[in-house]
Amino acid sequence: MDYFLEIAPALLSGLVMTLKIFFFTVIGSLPLGILVSFGLRSKVAPLHFLLNIYVWLMRGTPLLLQLIFVFYGLPMIGITFDRYEAALFAFILNYAAYFAEIFRGGIQSIPIGQYEAAKVLRLSKMQTIQKIILPQVFKVVLPSIGNEVVNLVKDSSLIYVIGLGDLLQAGKIAMSRDVTLLPMVAVGVIYLILIGLLTLLVKKIESYYSYYR
Repeated sequence: MDYFLEIAPALLSGLVMTLKIFFFTVIGSLPLGILVSFGLRSKVAPLHFLLNIYVWLMRGTPLLLQLIFVFYGLPMIGITFDRYEAALFAFILNYAAYFAEIFRGGIQSIPIGQYEAAKVLRLSKMQTIQKIILPQVFKVVLPSIGNEVVNLVKDSSLIYVIGLGDLLQAGKIAMSRDVTLLPMVAVGVIYLILIGLLTLLVKKIESYYSYYR
């Protein structure tokens, strides 16, 4: 117990970084993913083409490679981020692409009759999206969104590649220094708690939207 108390400050410091990457990625990537999903359905050919290329690039290359490119590659063309900003930028772009595909599938699952009913009610396009389409789409895509959110917690450990210290990195440092696996056990327990809490939250949200059944 004394050993765990000794390494707790380092693990908590790493946990703070993990949570910052997690929360701000969710806040940034979900709205962007929704916008991109509607853009992917656009009849404007150039926009549709560019967004498809963006999604293809983000989903077709590893997040680790994207982090390296943003932090080490973009400065070669004059675009510079600090380590945290680079990590957040790469994570938001990556996860927005995945969320966009999830939301696009959800939007396509909505019967055309819903749109026709909105026209009969004289709802504007924005009102139709806000009050008719998105609430039903959220209900459909919540399990997939939940899976991606859980993956995000684990993917946050990739920020080590640009020199940021997260929870896993803090555990590795303590393990190497003290030659014991106990720090990694503590890290594993913390990850399990985080993912367990997120799973419960997603189930609560699913229950909230169950009135659309």
